[in-house]
Amino acid sequence: MSAALTLTAKHTVSVEIGGATIALHTVDPSFQRAIENRYAGFLGSSADSHFVFDIDLCDPSESGPADDELHLQMEKGEWLLQRGNFRARWNPESRRGWIHQTYSSYAVDCVLRIVHTLLLASQGGFLVHAASAIRGGKAFLFAGVSGAGKTTISRLAPPDATLLTDEISYVRREGNQYLACGTPFAGELGRAGENVSAPLCGVFLLEKGLQNRVEPVGAAEAIQRLLRNILFFAEDPELVQLVFQSACEFASLVPIRRLVFVPDPAVWEIIR
Repeated sequence: MSAALTLTAKHTVSVEIGGATIALHTVDPSFQRAIENRYAGFLGSSADSHFVFDIDLCDPSESGPADDELHLQMEKGEWLLQRGNFRARWNPESRRGWIHQTYSSYAVDCVLRIVHTLLLASQGGFLVHAASAIRGGKAFLFAGVSGAGKTTISRLAPPDATLLTDEISYVRREGNQYLACGTPFAGELGRAGENVSAPLCGVFLLEKGLQNRVEPVGAAEAIQRLLRNILFFAEDPELVQLVFQSACEFASLVPIRRLVFVPDPAVWEIIR
């Protein structure tokens, strides 16, 4: 009897990102430890969880390639998420979900990113392809597509800067202010950011050049470049409109400029 209970006992890991805590239930203790290791520094309390997902592990033979095309749709009040190595359901009303996946923390990563994009869309925030850091109590974003220099600018950061991420930044709105929050979603640096936040005071659109300089950006280009880097997977027209509106409001409240730079620590002297 006790052995059967041990086999079916649920192990919970709560992951807190951007102030939202998601509890992950698994019956596999080794997978629990894998998740805890993956999100070390971003672990919260299950008592404070806003959402709950039950994870059902499957054999790799039941899945396809991890880089398969993502399918995301709303059906009868539930979001259905599917990629090669996972299938998931999430009900925003009941705040519960289910993930059928292979033994891979990357699959959990994908689900968490998608859920957070959906949550932020209704709150005026977003996830964005950008490095971010705090210096002097102020947060700055460095946005750009792959190869633009997000990891480079992160490596060049001075010792008094706190790195939030070198790949995917978390932007949360609070009234007429935005906060940049640390994320565990790492790029080439291969390490999670710090789980802290600070008021967001500026966005720099990265561009490599022959000298360090900051250039103004017109409103239309600022919004266009911002939208190009925002992560959003749903094709729901209402949510897409919310994301567009959020980008426009963000651009009206937070300075967006172009940062042309060379790979030298001196570039941080003009970041303010």
